[in-house]
Amino acid sequence: MAQQGDGERNGRFIVPRGGGAAVLPRRPSPLWSLALFRSELGTTFRRWRTVALLAVLAAVPILVGIAVKIETSDGGTIGDGGGSDGEGPAFLTQITNNGIFLVFASLAATLPIFLPMAIGVIAGDSIAGEASAGTLRYLLVAPAGRTRLLLAKYATTLVFCLVATLSVALVALGVGALLFPLGDVTLISGTRISFAEGMLRAAAIAGVVALSLVGVAALGLFISTLTNSGIAAMAATVGLLITVQIVDSIPQLHVVHPYLFSHYWLSFADLLRDPIYWDEIVKNLGLQGLYLGVFGSAAWARFTGRDITA
Repeated sequence: MAQQGDGERNGRFIVPRGGGAAVLPRRPSPLWSLALFRSELGTTFRRWRTVALLAVLAAVPILVGIAVKIETSDGGTIGDGGGSDGEGPAFLTQITNNGIFLVFASLAATLPIFLPMAIGVIAGDSIAGEASAGTLRYLLVAPAGRTRLLLAKYATTLVFCLVATLSVALVALGVGALLFPLGDVTLISGTRISFAEGMLRAAAIAGVVALSLVGVAALGLFISTLTNSGIAAMAATVGLLITVQIVDSIPQLHVVHPYLFSHYWLSFADLLRDPIYWDEIVKNLGLQGLYLGVFGSAAWARFTGRDITA
């Protein structure tokens, strides 16, 4: 079997030097695919941009916790930002009574803008960044193939979704424990549960929030395959995210709201009810799966048919 240094690669075949029959390259092993994924993870999380994004996200619960502490220390009251029957979950009013509510408030504060923008930056730069740096063609010389490379890029983005969400949740839990008391959790439906069960619900909420970003990640990956400029891909993804948020806030466009990837994001608050309301949570996860199927397929079709030498 001809090795990479023994001939020249011509499309899917390797042509040995000095002529001879073209032979198919060796099929990549699962271990090689795992090594590619680990390499992508290491490359992504070693970048200063990734560290800066995680630091900004982690700063949000710190700022929220300090603001609530100062406000209550001065004798003020915290607005609820919408009751349980309003547009948003009433978490801020509960922080002073139980620090675990800082987790829920921080996730509610970061989910509409900060978390998806960070995902948009990572996803938008995944393919386009390699193309603009001139490293994409060298990655495809390896026996990974375009499909495996695309899957490794998307899997890395999903890991970032989880890490970013957990960064917000864990920092919020630490700040909440430091500044406020911890104890039994009173749900927004009025039921009181133990702190241990409250922690389990907090973990479930973090998982739902991370899964809520699957659609944005797939959309950003697709946009990243359309251009050779990483900055353009990131800007387009973030710009589209802002546009969708604006459309979702216009009552006259209510017909399209259920189809927007951001429409059910705050449904995670229903995990803090007794009994849990699953309807909108299931709709949210189903919608994210739909975006993954549509834009993931579009990204694959674009990337596998793309001329990377152009």
